[in-house]
Amino acid sequence: MTWRAFQPNPPPARGTTSRMLLRLSLGRQALIIRQTRIEPGGDSGWHYHDGTLFVLVARGTLDHPGADCTPVTYRRWRIFREPSGPRHPHLARNLGPVPVLLYVLYLTPADSPLSHSVAPPECAR
Repeated sequence: MTWRAFQPNPPPARGTTSRMLLRLSLGRQALIIRQTRIEPGGDSGWHYHDGTLFVLVARGTLDHPGADCTPVTYRRWRIFREPSGPRHPHLARNLGPVPVLLYVLYLTPADSPLSHSVAPPECAR
């Protein structure tokens, strides 16, 4: 298998890169596996997804606040679920000293983008 190179994620993300590991279309649904790296001080920008995601933190510690800005931290080997839709905006960021490495499984509509950027909630401004 040939691994694709990491590519910078589009703005508003900063200090993040990703690469596609697998993409399968199953009718009107898609199953995508992606590897994402967040450098120290980097973040995804506030966003939401059209489908459900399952995320494995393979290295580092991920800071992952949601719409209410409550601090949520996921450490190495933690698996968590991100619900879909605009009612579930969130931010993925690295406040630590080492890169965060994530493996992400997307279960999403086949024709949807991987994410939708949104303005930060009032509590994050």
